[in-house]
Amino acid sequence: MSLGLCKGFVTVASDQVEVLVEFYTGLFSQTPSREMAGTYAEYDLPGLRLAIFKPSASHQGEFLGSGRETRASGAMSLCLQVGDIYGAIAHLTAIGHPPPGPLITASHGREIYGYDPDGNRLILYQRSTGSVPEG
Repeated sequence: MSLGLCKGFVTVASDQVEVLVEFYTGLFSQTPSREMAGTYAEYDLPGLRLAIFKPSASHQGEFLGSGRETRASGAMSLCLQVGDIYGAIAHLTAIGHPPPGPLITASHGREIYGYDPDGNRLILYQRSTGSVPEG
């Protein structure tokens, strides 16, 4: 017996959906493929579907409480491979969210951290030519 999985996607819970939609629309340079204003938005990206939603009042504690004392300590890390790390840094800066730290060289390539308005970490990386091939 198997799960019978057809497809998966990542969801981000937020009490400020409109702010995150504005941020991710700028980051991805595209509008959501599905949207219910103030409640839900979905982006179809290469290799990823990302949804942002506002939990109902009866479920907010399950998502927004999660031990986070402040919004500046988001619970998610979203890792996105880019073709040009310097272009990605310039883009983050242009949309008003410059990366707070330096460019890092890791075993898989170069990466930079950024944060969305809820404090969720973005890891933007450019694969190095000598890194492990994609699977």
